[in-house]
Amino acid sequence: MPKQFMKRYLPTPEKVQSIQSLRFLGDILHEPNLWHINRHGVARAFLVGIWFAFIPMPFQMVAAAFFAIWFNANLPLSVALVWISNPITMPPLFYFNYKVGAWVLHRPVLDFEFHWSWAWIAERILEIGVPLYLGSLICATAFACTSYLVIQYLWRRRIRASWRLRQQQRARATDQAS
Repeated sequence: MPKQFMKRYLPTPEKVQSIQSLRFLGDILHEPNLWHINRHGVARAFLVGIWFAFIPMPFQMVAAAFFAIWFNANLPLSVALVWISNPITMPPLFYFNYKVGAWVLHRPVLDFEFHWSWAWIAERILEIGVPLYLGSLICATAFACTSYLVIQYLWRRRIRASWRLRQQQRARATDQAS
């Protein structure tokens, strides 16, 4: 079951609360809903984590943790999902975001070229940055909302299936007893 799989690999509340560098947060980390693995917490974690995975910014994990606390989402899962955009997946992910933004703005997609100089970066920041961030916001919102709805649907479907199975088992046990 996915719930046991997540429990096995996510850190425990005690482990995170024992980290010295997080002591400044005080009682915030003692909120039980940040650690529960339930339909709402996991769906919100996917919403937060995937949204920040698609946004090109430094300290994505810190932002995801802050919003996980704010939205009462599962904290470790929110932070872990940010790693969808890792050093291997970032180039294709952000290039796709850039292409979506360029398409929405009706701009031509620029050929990929990069020169390691401040002059080149300053010259291209608006040409590349505006479509990149617009596309990132569009993709982040679309994928995060879709993942939220899919998690809600799959979780409900799993609960209904296990409920029906228990009802069938009870009916068989009642039939066999009589």
